[in-house]
Order: sequence, then C-alpha cells, then structure tokens
Amino acid sequence: MSITENLKKIKDSLPDNIILVAVSKTKPIEDILEAYHTGQRVFGENKIQEMTEKQEVLPKDIQWHMIGHVQRNKVKYMASYVSLIHGVDSLKLLKEIDKQAKKHRRIIPCLLQVFIATEETKFGLEQDELLELIHSDEFKSLQNIKIIGLMGMASFTTDTQKIQKEFQSLKDTFDYVKPYQLPNCHFEQLSIGMSGDYKIGIECGSTMVRIGSSIFGERNYLV
Repeated sequence: MSITENLKKIKDSLPDNIILVAVSKTKPIEDILEAYHTGQRVFGENKIQEMTEKQEVLPKDIQWHMIGHVQRNKVKYMASYVSLIHGVDSLKLLKEIDKQAKKHRRIIPCLLQVFIATEETKFGLEQDELLELIHSDEFKSLQNIKIIGLMGMASFTTDTQKIQKEFQSLKDTFDYVKPYQLPNCHFEQLSIGMSGDYKIGIECGSTMVRIGSSIFGERNYLV
C-alpha cells in the first residue's frame, strides 16, 4: 500500500483524542509531502540536523516533534521552530531548552521521559527522579519551557504482556503526577506506543502515538 493508504488506514483506526506523530526519520522530502497532502501535519524526527534541513524546505504549518535523545549542545538548532521535545530526561537538558527558548522569545513544550523498559540502552528518569525534578526550585524557576506530559518506550520484545505491564506502570505514574500543576507544568499528554505496540499503548491510556514504518515502510538507515 502507498503512504496515503497506510496513513488513512491508521487514522481511521485511531480514537479521536489520539495525536498521531508520523515518524519521518531517514525518509525523503517526497515521502513527507505525500503524508502532508493526505492531511498529516505532525512529524517526528530523531536527529536535529536532519529535522532542521527538512523544516527549512517543507511547509511551515508542519509541527516538528523531536523524538530522539537530545544532546544539550544541539538544542539551539531547533529552538526557533520545534513544536514538542519528547525525550527530556534531565534538569540540565531542561535548563538548556529554557535558555535557548528565551533567546527566541518562545515557550517550548516538552515531555519528560520516564524509564520503563528493562534494557539499559533506553533513556529516562526513574519515578523518584521525576518527582525530585518537578518539585525542585530550579525547575519551578524555568519560564520558557512547559512540561505537557510524559513519554516512555517499552522494551524491545514480542512479549505483549511485558509491554502492557511497562506501559501501565507509566500510566500509573502519569495519573499520580497529573494533579501537580504549575505555570510551567501541566500534565495532559501521555506518549506511549509506536508502530509495533501503539494499540497496546492506546489501551493503557496513551494520548499520543509515534508511528513510522507502518506509514512510510521500513527505514533506510544507509541514507
């Protein structure tokens, strides 16, 4: 099936309250434009340089989500346009995002990444680190970021029960912190679920799914 057909099929299957992030990393401009002309406006990239190059030539009403691990020294390259940064896993990174956002007179929305998988390669805050961060005076002083929710990545496994358990643990954490609101912190979005497990994510309360290969086909990592 074509990108257009894939996208329409997935959108028809999603509840109305779910935000679909079309993961376009490694994909060429023409593929993104095909999805765009089907009505998709939210795209996710995992490399700031690639995202910036695409942002410069593609329609300006696209919302660009940074879904990969973020290096602090590269935040400045996306601070003028990024719509949401998914994988924020430290106060140091938040402070850098705040600093760069201030330069552009912006408030940049972010998701805090929580560690839920068993693989050590995954990034994220432990629950106690999450609570320590949002209760800290340094966090409360940041005026150019806004935490709008949590995100997490399940273990890379075919064990659906394990994935469900990990997603549910993040949903429980989300429900726990949701009542905690500040001017720069309002927990509304829960980003769990990718091409292989987004249906489990939705069952566990996801409001945002990141889908790439099911829309665009397998990625070409040689690009």
